Amino acid sequence: QVQLVESGGGLVQAGGSLRLSCAASGRTFGSYAMGWFRQAPGKEREFVAAIRWSTGNTYYADSVKGRFTISRDNAKITVYLQMSSLKPEDTALYYCAARDSGNVYYNDYNYWGQGTQVTVSS
Repeated sequence: QVQLVESGGGLVQAGGSLRLSCAASGRTFGSYAMGWFRQAPGKEREFVAAIRWSTGNTYYADSVKGRFTISRDNAKITVYLQMSSLKPEDTALYYCAARDSGNVYYNDYNYWGQGTQVTVSS
């Protein structure tokens, strides 16, 4: 079993920045990829970004390209989401997830964190 713990959410003004962290623990970590998803009130959970653990290849939703950066620290088994130029529409509960195989864009990840709230005020 893999446990994921997110941190770093909060309240920020539009145009500001936040960095989310996701620390993984549990069985020997061999997940294929880790990703970030978000869910705003009344909306479905959507893909934000993902990173393949072994290669470092990154993937982004069009809505965050150029503003968000996903990265990893292998030694700490931690994934980060650096968010810049934040907009009110980025307000959501952000989830970290890990998967063992498959398409990184799909939300059928094997493991999920509890979520961290990001609120962007206008």
